[in-house]
Amino acid sequence: MTDIIWRSATELAGAVRSGELSPDEIAAAAVDRVEQVNPTINAVVAFDRDQVLRDARALTDAVSRGDELGPLHGVPFTIKDLTTVAGLPTTFGMIPMKDNVADTDAVVVARLRAAGGLFLGKTNTPESGYYGGTDNHLFGPTHNPWRHGHSAGGSSGGAAAAVAAGLGPLAEGSDGAGSVRIPAALCGVVGLKPTTGVIPQTILAGRYYNWAYHGPITRTVADNALMLDVLAGPDHADPLSIERPVPSFTEAVRGDVRGLRVAFSPDLGLGRHVDPEVLAVCREVLPVLEGLGASVTEATPGWGQPSEAMWHGIWVPGFASEHDLLDWESLRGQVDDQLIGLMREGEQLTAVHVGRADVFRGAMWDTWTRFMDDYDVLVSPTLCSATFPLERFAPEWLDGASLREQILDWLLTYPYNMLNNPAVTVPAGFTGDGRPVGLQIAARHREDALVLRVAANIEGARPWADRRPSL
Repeated sequence: MTDIIWRSATELAGAVRSGELSPDEIAAAAVDRVEQVNPTINAVVAFDRDQVLRDARALTDAVSRGDELGPLHGVPFTIKDLTTVAGLPTTFGMIPMKDNVADTDAVVVARLRAAGGLFLGKTNTPESGYYGGTDNHLFGPTHNPWRHGHSAGGSSGGAAAAVAAGLGPLAEGSDGAGSVRIPAALCGVVGLKPTTGVIPQTILAGRYYNWAYHGPITRTVADNALMLDVLAGPDHADPLSIERPVPSFTEAVRGDVRGLRVAFSPDLGLGRHVDPEVLAVCREVLPVLEGLGASVTEATPGWGQPSEAMWHGIWVPGFASEHDLLDWESLRGQVDDQLIGLMREGEQLTAVHVGRADVFRGAMWDTWTRFMDDYDVLVSPTLCSATFPLERFAPEWLDGASLREQILDWLLTYPYNMLNNPAVTVPAGFTGDGRPVGLQIAARHREDALVLRVAANIEGARPWADRRPSL
């Protein structure tokens, strides 16, 4: 059983096709692991053992009948509690939404099921996914599997913690300012924010939000590409969804990085404090890329300070779309004061603020495209900090800072939500006291396969999937 829970999705699907394992056996190992470990980390917040086993029995019966098997047949996956699963509450981690039962599967859920995936449960999130940690008044905090009592990141913290802890090899996350990449980096796994439209987005009522994404969270790059193959492609539910950029991400990520031009930026030009140990761990990967035949140059886009534009153009207006959902002021003590503060900021936001942010975002795009004329990928630390204690809202150097600064100023992720391009985080190593550090790889619009190919080459040179937290 221990062997089963740490196998990759690619390996599990192959074992089912070869007859080595049945979906029943995989499910038995997965539910036992959830029951053993989840009480310690609180990653999965909706779990029905009997239903998982019933679903696995149907998948096993399909094998016995000789049915055509999907690419994920029998492979467990989890869904974040911002994404709808028919018959289950979509709570957004909020007490007043605890009885909000979904009547349909989101597109990503339907595609995972159609591929033969085994739904394992829903994962924890901060209230409405508003910041880069995972804690809420309904379910409580998710603990980092590598350091109990420390943040798993967010807002897909339950998803990343579940993968890191061996609860299942595949997790769906969602990303508005880094919410796939933040927890993946803090938990030592792989997390991709794809190009806008590659995966149909059904997280929000606002279908024209081009900064919010579903993204795969996995232990290996091959699994990330496999999950992306299942999820990618247009759907009428998302008017911004596009035809997949390549026929197969699994095939496209194979190959070397010889001749690639790599830019390395210590802080993406945001002028942020980056923990020196985090930066040192990320720099250790650069000789690896050079040894694989890539050229590496330290270079940074000169796009100034995008955090105010992100705040006024995306984050505050994005959450203002939920302003009329609830009587927020009456909910003090049931939802975070900081989330209520976001609603108050939305009330003060003007069209001038949003317009200025849009102008900045356009100029930022022009700067990015000119910069990338000289490079194929831009790599950087994913975050300015490794995981920190759960009782902290942000790293200690942001104590006393504004809400905007505490939410954004330890992240090196959100510029790519403003640019709509792909970015993936991969494990770079660990701090001296054993906390994971993530390296972020970004490329031009629709170059999702390229960032995964670079990630796969790093993984091949510095494998990480055999390192497991002690739980």
